[in-house]
Amino acid sequence: MHKYLIALCFVAYSAVCIQVAAVEVNDLYQASVPVDSQSSKLRREASEKALQAVMLKVGGEQSVLDNEVLKTAVSNYNNYITKYRYHTKQQQLYLLASFNEDKVNALFQQAQLPLWGRLRPQVLLWLIDEQGLTREIMANSSSSSLPEVVNDFSSLRGLPLVMPLMDLTDATQVSLSDVWGRFEQPIRTASMRYFAEAIVVMRLSNSSLLAQDDTLAEDADSTREDDNSNCGLLCVEQQTEQRYHLDWTLFAQSQRFTSQYQGSNKAALVNQGLADITELIYKHYALSATNSNEFVLEVANVDSLKSYKEIFTFLSELSAVNAVTLTSAQGTSMQFRLQLLGSKAAFMASLQLNKQLKQYIDPLAEVDVDAIPVFYWGQQ
Repeated sequence: MHKYLIALCFVAYSAVCIQVAAVEVNDLYQASVPVDSQSSKLRREASEKALQAVMLKVGGEQSVLDNEVLKTAVSNYNNYITKYRYHTKQQQLYLLASFNEDKVNALFQQAQLPLWGRLRPQVLLWLIDEQGLTREIMANSSSSSLPEVVNDFSSLRGLPLVMPLMDLTDATQVSLSDVWGRFEQPIRTASMRYFAEAIVVMRLSNSSLLAQDDTLAEDADSTREDDNSNCGLLCVEQQTEQRYHLDWTLFAQSQRFTSQYQGSNKAALVNQGLADITELIYKHYALSATNSNEFVLEVANVDSLKSYKEIFTFLSELSAVNAVTLTSAQGTSMQFRLQLLGSKAAFMASLQLNKQLKQYIDPLAEVDVDAIPVFYWGQQ
């Protein structure tokens, strides 16, 4: 899996940039939806839900589903679906539907909504589950259901999420108390082996993290139950539901971003935390579908018509590129004008990811920001 470094900037109280490596997500335009049967009615409903799921992955934010252009498209899903099939997982039947990438992207342009390309930062998640006096750092191999919740969310939202292996190497580099205490240096050190571009510590607790007033309220409920313990059949049994606290911290160089929640459903809390983290990253990583930027580059070693066709196709298929035009050709050098979806930085990042066009930089030449960048074509 290829990676490259770009600047991911978060704007909160001040501008902060993280040097992150991106990975390419290949299943953005397909989604799997549970169904009870293969009836035509349920297939239609599941196809609409699948298109909504794709829109959410491409759009990054839940709010895109409220857009009138996209809502109309959902009801006309047949115009966008390319294929579907059924599959079974853990005795549950699913409809897996794929949609046309160009048509979905065109919808976002029509709706004047930003879109999130295939290039996305990989996020390392240190998730600790505290149950009473017991704490455990979750790995994919953990017996808990939480890793499955994380993996399902990663697939649903198109955010590359990985969890630590929690093997001997991790145990020697970071302790449970380091992660629980959110001590940044040992966490960063332990995260290096995972190529962690963005690091999140998430703590889920049913005990020590609960707010003090909630604990007092529970104690008061217990006292009332004790006072009524001899009232026999006249007593109304009071059920106290389990309470959980979840907080997360995203490390961004010298700053941290954090949030916290309380509720009675562990999976829902984890999903809410991951959703907020995804939207925070998305807002500073998405490509703009409305502001086209022109970018001119030169390829210096186009020695045949075959090479020209390969380069033209390569540029046209990049997720950051809307259109490609050949503007000049002299000898083996050709210049191309590109209409970009989003920033030039996002486009340069996509070149770094694919590594088929390699930029030539003369180490002895003075830096000229207005000069046309020169690249060399070479298959992987």
